[in-house]
Amino acid sequence: MVADTAEARERYRRWATYASVTVALILIATKLASYMATGAVAILSSLMDSSVDLLASVVTLLGVAQALQPPDSTHRFGRGKAEPLAALAQAAFVAGSGVFLGYEGIGRLAEPRPVQSPELGIATMVFAILLTGLLLLVQRWVVRRTGSMAIAADSMHYSGDLLMNSAVIAALGLTAWSGWPYWDPIFALCIAAFLVWGASRLVREALGVLMDRELPAADRAKVKEVVRAHAQTRGIHDLRTRSTGIGQHIEFHLELDPHLTLAQAHDITDEIERELRAVFPQAEFAIHQEPAGLEDDRLDHRIRR
Repeated sequence: MVADTAEARERYRRWATYASVTVALILIATKLASYMATGAVAILSSLMDSSVDLLASVVTLLGVAQALQPPDSTHRFGRGKAEPLAALAQAAFVAGSGVFLGYEGIGRLAEPRPVQSPELGIATMVFAILLTGLLLLVQRWVVRRTGSMAIAADSMHYSGDLLMNSAVIAALGLTAWSGWPYWDPIFALCIAAFLVWGASRLVREALGVLMDRELPAADRAKVKEVVRAHAQTRGIHDLRTRSTGIGQHIEFHLELDPHLTLAQAHDITDEIERELRAVFPQAEFAIHQEPAGLEDDRLDHRIRR
């Protein structure tokens, strides 16, 4: 498959953020009407989550727009880390809604209330599942094409919505079938716990990018494999990698024959970079050439010590 151009990837990111905001607005209006008709706290939990979705989607839209700004004199590495910052904001919204929902659920356990028109609530949740599923297909396609962390975080949140909406249907169905009023707040508390757990996952992933965590071991191994496959390579050391939020940054020391001219070393490095770019099309590379056999202070040695 031919790699998408940078312009195409930017366009896909924007499409995904616009779709996310639109879906959140539709679901908020639908669930608000359903909650007013039924009074079910389980539907309230889903309404709150959709409200958080809207805030998170707006933050994602702003974060992606900022991340896509080209490098300039004050941000020579670009603004890609706006995406994990947007993911952190999403995590705060999700955790806050989970805590508030837990409070509401405990209140309903103490003073249970009957659920009106559960059939309307179930129909609302089925509609929400279908619309959310369609959005997830779009988001996951965009994530595969772009590697966007903010959109991936938004997609993970909407994936949780599928489970949440299914739980709401179960709560309403059990309440209608048994007449026991506690199903509604019990499911609401379970959903609250799920939201807080999901927020903790978003925080860990976003902080990993902001703290310059290394790329996965498989990616680092692939870099070494490509470099060592070149006939002129004599070695590679001090490999450092990190996510930029919208791509990767890869740097290393390339060991070459010490008798090569500067022009020859430059041409070999360009060849290796082209081969690496075919594997990591969204990466930026910084390659330092060194004569093979040189003994110097190395990051690899300091880490091992």
